[in-house]
Amino acid sequence: MEKKRIAVIGAGISGLLACKHTLEKGFSPIVFEARPTIGGVWAQTIESTRLQTPKDYYRFSDFEWPGSVRETFPDHNQVVDYIRSYAVHFNILPLIKFNSRVIGIDYCWPSDQEEGMDSWDLWGGTGWPFSPKGKWNVTVQDARDHSAPPEVYEVDFVILCIGKFSDLPNIPDFPPEKGPEVFKGKVIHSMDYAAMADDQAAAFIKGKRTVVVGFQKSGVDVAAEVATRNGQGRAVRTGLAQLDLFPTMLHAMPGPMYPCTLLFRTVHWTVPERLHALFFRNLNRFSELMIHKPGEGLFSWLLALLLSPLLWIFSKLVENYLKWIYPLKKYNMIPGHGFFRQISSCMFTVLSTKFYETVEEGSLILHQSQKFSFCEKGLNVDTEDTPLEADIVIFATGYRSDEKLKNIFTSTYFQNSVAGSSAPFYR
Repeated sequence: MEKKRIAVIGAGISGLLACKHTLEKGFSPIVFEARPTIGGVWAQTIESTRLQTPKDYYRFSDFEWPGSVRETFPDHNQVVDYIRSYAVHFNILPLIKFNSRVIGIDYCWPSDQEEGMDSWDLWGGTGWPFSPKGKWNVTVQDARDHSAPPEVYEVDFVILCIGKFSDLPNIPDFPPEKGPEVFKGKVIHSMDYAAMADDQAAAFIKGKRTVVVGFQKSGVDVAAEVATRNGQGRAVRTGLAQLDLFPTMLHAMPGPMYPCTLLFRTVHWTVPERLHALFFRNLNRFSELMIHKPGEGLFSWLLALLLSPLLWIFSKLVENYLKWIYPLKKYNMIPGHGFFRQISSCMFTVLSTKFYETVEEGSLILHQSQKFSFCEKGLNVDTEDTPLEADIVIFATGYRSDEKLKNIFTSTYFQNSVAGSSAPFYR
């Protein structure tokens, strides 16, 4: 009996796991990876990136971290080495076609079948993953040579492991004559900055007034790295209220200084690594009893109601602790929402160790603004009368994951199926 052929799109962690699993089940997997290496986002990130999850909770169940990695939060090079060791150990690398970008996926019915995909209620129309009536066509383009003709691979099943945080950046829309086109400097996305080699990234921002837009993980990390690389640490600021005095302070100091500005709309709670590790160790079944769930019974509802004060106490304790260890009040960085609300929204950011040290020394300027636009010299923000001058603007504003997932399909049937929600991947 001929083995079923499985196409796995992406050679990040999920892609490697999918390949190993299907191989063990007796199928014939082939992995398409657009980059020349495995690792997904870990293979292309900024120098200071570290694991945000304690390594004991971020590992393959059948492949331990090497004993040489003693850190609770390994850096990205250690993570990449671990991922590569896994692929080598299970002999996955020979099954990967590198530099192979999938540009289209379509389902093809036999020529004598008139039935369309509208009849599909479950996988393959039968509830089984493999349809007896048709095949999937995966169109692949050589990522190194766009002039080369695409190749089409016929497979029985497709597993998408393309991730949500890559490839298609989210750039805000601006009114005419107020977008990046009027700016005389350079505008990139954090994805482009992460794609640079470490020495190239350092040279790119050297001696440049840089503004990073966004306050999620990428924004905070990129801003901290730029500030560390570019700031001379000779300025001392006493808070955002004295921002108008900052240029005068710079003129009075010897030598150049090019502070990085972190521009953001909403302040979020950020935690240190040690506190994050503690949270992970205590997120267990008991904590789930405190949360109301869809379709819960009377007992579960009553139990969550009775335990809800514990959540409030926990939230307030964490908030007070963060206010104590960080100068949040001094820099007007106390969020307007509670800590529990944020953690429930899966918006959780681990702060680099020296983040507020760079703020204190003046290498990093925090600037909150609800609205901004571009001008020739930099950015017009709604909280300032004069432009925020800049040479480089880096958008750390996320990715269009739904659109990325939608665009990989040729058929409008599948495009419409995934449009608007990237949550039900298994469907």
